[in-house]
Amino acid sequence: MTLVGQLVDVTGVEVVGEYRLRLTFADGTVGDVDFTDHVWRGVLEPLRDPAFFARVEVDEEAGTIAWPGGLDMAPEPLYEQAQAHPAPPAAARS
Repeated sequence: MTLVGQLVDVTGVEVVGEYRLRLTFADGTVGDVDFTDHVWRGVLEPLRDPAFFARVEVDEEAGTIAWPGGLDMAPEPLYEQAQAHPAPPAAARS
């Protein structure tokens, strides 16, 4: 039996490097997600372009991150990665 990841909405996104994002979640979790070694295929192929990748935004309605053209990602694996790579909240970095 596989457990489904916890559903926590993404509330903030910051580009912190080429193919690296710092995500903030509704429960206060802040962490970095690194896509540097990801191979973009199929519908996500436009994300190969670093300039396009950097156009990421929060889709508040869906509770995740999204790009122009309707590209988005499921928040559950993003949350798991952010938990594995915690980062200080924006206020703590000021």
